[in-house]
Amino acid sequence: MDALRSVVGSVNHEVVESATPFTGGFFSVVVDRIRLPDGHITNRDYVRHPGAAAVVPVLGDEVLLVRQNRHAVGRDLLEIPAGKLDVDGEPPELCARRELEEETGYQADEWAPLGAFYSSPGFTDERFHLYVARTLRRVAPPPETDHGEPIAIEWVAMAEALAALRDGSIVDSKTVIGLLLVAQGAGQ
Repeated sequence: MDALRSVVGSVNHEVVESATPFTGGFFSVVVDRIRLPDGHITNRDYVRHPGAAAVVPVLGDEVLLVRQNRHAVGRDLLEIPAGKLDVDGEPPELCARRELEEETGYQADEWAPLGAFYSSPGFTDERFHLYVARTLRRVAPPPETDHGEPIAIEWVAMAEALAALRDGSIVDSKTVIGLLLVAQGAGQ
C-alpha cells in the first residue's frame, strides 16, 4: 500500500475563484478557477453530491436486484438498492437500510461494510458507501414505483449476476463493484 501511496501522491491546487451556477434538488454544479502547480489558471467543473449508500442483499446463492429506468442513459438498469444520504451527517448504513426496505420491502439482520468509493471523481465528489446484507426477511410488499417511477425487484442467482457483468447486461458501477466484492468474499 505504501508503494501505491507514493505513486498516487497528492497535488493541491489553489482555488482562485468558485461559483455555483446551478443548485438542484440534491446536487449542485460548481465551477472552480484553479491555479495549477505550474502557475496556469484553468476551470474545473464538477457536481457536488451529498453522498450515497448501496447494499448487496444476499439470500443463499441469490442476490436481490432492482430494475428501474435511468433517464440519463435512456434505459432500464438492473442495480443493487441504493440512494442518496438524505440529511447532512446521516450514517451511510442507516441510508442503506432505509433504501433496502423502501426499494424492495425487505430488511436484513446481518450487515457488513464493503468499503466506499467515488463514483466518478473526474466530475463529481459523490462517494458511495457499500454494504452486504444477509438474513433477509420481507416486511412489506415490494413497491411498484419509487417516487412515481416504475420499479421492480428481481431475484438473480449470484452466478447469473456475475455472468451479466461479463456480458454487459449489468453496467451500473455500484452494482458491478458490490457484486464483485461479495463474490470475492468481502463482508463475510
